[in-house]
Amino acid sequence: MISYVSAEGRLPLVNLQSASLCAAGGCAQAEEDDPALFRGSGVCKWFNVRMGFGFLSMSSRDGAPLQTPQDVFVHQRKLHMEGFRSLREGEAVEFTFKKSSKGLESIWVTGPNGAPCLGNERRPKSAQKRRSKGDKCYNCGGPGHHAKECQLPPQPKKCHFCQSISHMVASCPVKAQQHTRGSTEVSMTYILSSTPVHVEASTKSFYL
Repeated sequence: MISYVSAEGRLPLVNLQSASLCAAGGCAQAEEDDPALFRGSGVCKWFNVRMGFGFLSMSSRDGAPLQTPQDVFVHQRKLHMEGFRSLREGEAVEFTFKKSSKGLESIWVTGPNGAPCLGNERRPKSAQKRRSKGDKCYNCGGPGHHAKECQLPPQPKKCHFCQSISHMVASCPVKAQQHTRGSTEVSMTYILSSTPVHVEASTKSFYL
């Protein structure tokens, strides 16, 4: 192990061996050797694929089985796997963890015997895919792009109800006419249904 101090003598000692380990991707191994860390094994209790975190259910701690499983927090950054990192509910895992102010927190999570985690086949829907369903240009009304990307010059504003350029939707006569017609039909239906009809064969009044 080699340590050094800067020429000014103001920088703290730096462990070059630890720095080389981190540069070579050995930080996880160095963390596992930390005496403040513990080893555990169990299964994934649940994992939110979209948010990227969840909890592990630890059934064994430092090789000793636990009578009552304990929850250990896990974040996707701590998972040993390639590509999109996630866990499947019930997936067997081994991990190192530490005690924090919020509880038990995992440091490095792998599959059995240090193998990569399997992960969940589910993927969160990206914001781009969700937005693409409703992409519409407010300048020309065409699909597939937004107004700032429109190739046409600024177009006159249109009524969103009847597409007329002479007025806005708040003062649309077509919308007002349909609304009035609908209200009239509802009123007539109510009047007819509430008008008593006298039947000569009986002295009672019946309602339609």
